[in-house]
Amino acid sequence: MDSKPLIKGRGAQRSVHNRFFEHQHYIRDEFLEYCQKIGESPDKNKTKYLDVFPKTIVNKVESPDVGMSYSINPYQGCEHGCVYCYARNSHEYWGYGAGLDFERQILIKKTAPELLEKYLKKKTWKAQTIVMSGNTDCYQPAEKKYEITRQCLALFLKYKHPVGIITKNALILRDLDILKALSKDNLIAVNISITSLSEETRRILEPRTASIKKRLETVKTLSENGIPVNVMLAPIIPSINSHEILALAKEAADHGAMSIGHIIVRLNGAIGQIFSDWIEKTMPDRAAKVLHQIAQCHGGQLNDNRFGTRMRGEGKIAEQINALMTLGKLKYFKGKTMPKLNTELHEQHKDGQLKLF
Repeated sequence: MDSKPLIKGRGAQRSVHNRFFEHQHYIRDEFLEYCQKIGESPDKNKTKYLDVFPKTIVNKVESPDVGMSYSINPYQGCEHGCVYCYARNSHEYWGYGAGLDFERQILIKKTAPELLEKYLKKKTWKAQTIVMSGNTDCYQPAEKKYEITRQCLALFLKYKHPVGIITKNALILRDLDILKALSKDNLIAVNISITSLSEETRRILEPRTASIKKRLETVKTLSENGIPVNVMLAPIIPSINSHEILALAKEAADHGAMSIGHIIVRLNGAIGQIFSDWIEKTMPDRAAKVLHQIAQCHGGQLNDNRFGTRMRGEGKIAEQINALMTLGKLKYFKGKTMPKLNTELHEQHKDGQLKLF
């Protein structure tokens, strides 16, 4: 096991090489190791915000089992630092690593609102729900400064276009005014991710996210204001939060959620290395057990790329997790369902105002 001290406030505990830029691996790791040997920090563990200028902002989602067809990501990388996050691998396409780089090098898309407006005004576009945060959290700490998500939501309202949100940050309540306006026309659905009721678990698993108390309060506030909320118990990690499923389901229901969903953790790409290093440092007494049980859910590997099984897993442990979720839904969410969003109004508002016929 690596005996180096924990990097406080971060999920990943090391930099990992970018598979597309092999030469970066050796330079970066040797430098880090040298600094640690002489007792100096190679950096101050600060987050850097970097402007990028993509040509498009709305992404077509090809994966058939993620529950969305289109997404928009105002930021790349995520300071929340969730150690299990599948989106870490996408940072490699930008020339960065999936480990600490993902949490400390945040790419800012300031032109996202402009690109979104052009997209929504396209004559060929037929409204379908566009989900904010298909890759990284649109309400991560950078949003407090840049307000790109808020600008985009204002455009969805202007053009009467349906939008979904996935977040684990209470900052979403800052935009309650826009969300309430969207909800009047059935144009908004929110997914709040809650992985544990234990603050101790939350702090090491998702170090820079909102507290569990704040997230539950967020579910309640949104629900009380007529905004439909689905709570994502995601990911479920055997022997870390798998025992909390029914308790999480009850809390979600008690705070007004209309439904719950789940994903069994899968450690795809570089995340297997990052997660294994993290659990050896944070939970050394159960590291081997957890990794073994994760592998049992995916045919003996830490990851399964097969559509249809990768999210739900297979084998006895996965069956037990899925059965508990089914029980939780029957016990606490019977008869409840998330509404289908309105796709009819947008065609009449493509120029930003109601067209008169």
